Amino acid sequence: MFDIERWQEIFETISKNKLRTFLTGISVASGIFILVVLLGIGQGMQNGISSEFKGDAENILYIWTGVTTKEHKGLNPGRNIIMRNEDFNYTVAAHEDELEYKSSIYRIWNGIVNFGNESGSYRVEGVMPDYQFLENEAMLQGRYINEQDLKNFEKYVVIGRKVRDDLFKDGKDPIGEYVQISGINFKVIGVFSDPAGEREESRVFLPLGTAQRVFGGYDEIRNLSFTLKEEKNFEAALASSERFSAELEAYLKEKHTIAPDDNSAVSINNSLENAKRFYDLMDMIRFFFWGVGICTIIAGIVGVSNIMLIIVKERTKEIGVRKALGAQPLSIIGMVLHESIFVTTIAGFAGLIFSLALLEFVGPLIETQYISNPSVNFNVAISTVFILIVAGALAGFFPARRAAKIKPIVALRDE
Repeated sequence: MFDIERWQEIFETISKNKLRTFLTGISVASGIFILVVLLGIGQGMQNGISSEFKGDAENILYIWTGVTTKEHKGLNPGRNIIMRNEDFNYTVAAHEDELEYKSSIYRIWNGIVNFGNESGSYRVEGVMPDYQFLENEAMLQGRYINEQDLKNFEKYVVIGRKVRDDLFKDGKDPIGEYVQISGINFKVIGVFSDPAGEREESRVFLPLGTAQRVFGGYDEIRNLSFTLKEEKNFEAALASSERFSAELEAYLKEKHTIAPDDNSAVSINNSLENAKRFYDLMDMIRFFFWGVGICTIIAGIVGVSNIMLIIVKERTKEIGVRKALGAQPLSIIGMVLHESIFVTTIAGFAGLIFSLALLEFVGPLIETQYISNPSVNFNVAISTVFILIVAGALAGFFPARRAAKIKPIVALRDE
């Protein structure tokens, strides 16, 4: 039952120690405020860095080759390793049941693209139809490269939005127009957008076989790109991608006579491994933020506990009278705990509300490369409420135990 008289006593006691109570309340409020704001920033960091993974498919693997750095089977280091179509075909055949999307890439850097009087230097790549999904590209106009284009070695291109805006002025429709790449005509069949932005939209795609034939690549490829089929959870997907990466790396090293411990000749970028490192880092940052917030709250608890000790000392005679009239130790403990929990809860809720309001109004305005919309969810708010109750109980425990041990005869003699 709600005891009005009891709470009136609490208010009266607190009002007698206004300044000390106010200062300790500020320390508790600041602790909760700092904790919630730090957790909000941690969530904002997670939002910001997570957006970096959205530019491509979430479980994508990129494979590229470089120069050997170690002697192997009588071959000197310094060999430039070049993958070929057969490497891609073998991988697809060996892992057909595991693969979702797949493409090999023949890359031409700084390709000069012309249309009329306009020209620009862009990255030109020969790709396969699945590359659209590997890069999470959306078609704005026309269509993407298809299997028929590959089969017929069509001289078609799909251009990025940035390329379209540079070459086709005044809103001219590029579909069906011809652009020149290094002096060779290609028909524009589509315009794409990329979630990664302008840099990725400054590219021109054409069928892989066409790029190899026209630009002297023969059967050479620069990169391999794959995604694996969806697994039931992140751990299973990570294990599957790590197994696939290890098998593919072993195959390429054996095929191209590369030392097993030569880490420069074959490189694999596994987005799931990158994601795991990111999640581990965010867990450490979140743990650190909790630690800083909890330490600040502990400082406030110590202050409240000291205040309660002073209050207990000032009310020694009152406590003696209560005990002389038959008050049990538990009732004395409850009296002190009521007051300490009241102080910490009111101050804590003030810090919580202020921090949530700050994140609500200021959070959406914060948009940097690594922090986006800092906020906290309902579970965090509930956790802070629980912390407030525990903090109040801890702050009042030792003063309450001391008050319960006061002997009535000694208390009545207190001046």
